[in-house]
Amino acid sequence: MKYVVVYEESPNNFSAFVPDLPGCVATGVTRDEVKRNIREAITFHLEGMKMENLLVPSPSAWVETLEISA
Repeated sequence: MKYVVVYEESPNNFSAFVPDLPGCVATGVTRDEVKRNIREAITFHLEGMKMENLLVPSPSAWVETLEISA
């Protein structure tokens, strides 16, 4: 499965979240670190859902970049 991950940069670090998996978040000092951490977070999140016999949601979010002239 492929889930959309949203990455954000803050003054002190990077963060990431998965819209289709509420509560699945990660942070990292670098872009590479946050990418590794969110991959681990997704795996951990899905394993936890399966252990609790919860329905694992199918990916439904999508990403699009829009160019807007100001």
